[in-house]
Amino acid sequence: MTKRSIAIALAALGFSLAAAADDRLARFDGGIGVIPTGSANTTVRGVPAAGQIWVISRLSADIRSDGSIKVDGRGLLLGAGNTVGTTNNLSVFATLICEAAAPFVEHSTNLAGVALEPDGDFRIDDVISAAPRDCPSPVLLIRNTAGTRAWFAAGIPKL
Repeated sequence: MTKRSIAIALAALGFSLAAAADDRLARFDGGIGVIPTGSANTTVRGVPAAGQIWVISRLSADIRSDGSIKVDGRGLLLGAGNTVGTTNNLSVFATLICEAAAPFVEHSTNLAGVALEPDGDFRIDDVISAAPRDCPSPVLLIRNTAGTRAWFAAGIPKL
């Protein structure tokens, strides 16, 4: 292979990688567990908070413009109560909300969710419903599949 053909191949690869990066709708690195206070202050963009404290040790998520989403969560566990340190055998799903003010549109993964492993780890590899064209104010919520579908953890946007 000549130097010129190598340069062309590397340039094409660079263009492909740049195009893939531009395809990203939102990215999150880090997570915050919920600390419910019983007030509306713990409701996030219309989604109620879980009724108990939850902690999460790590969260990363990547959402593409085609709606594909990959979420990797570690250590999503109850942070208080008689079942502290457990998952209560719950399942979770992810919701992306892009509006900073109401009305809020929820773009969620399959509502059946994925089961939390006993140590609170989970992985979501899915497609969000009705992917938006852009996401100027992204919030990612990890939610319970049962009842009010409350949020347990939120992603920290990586800007």
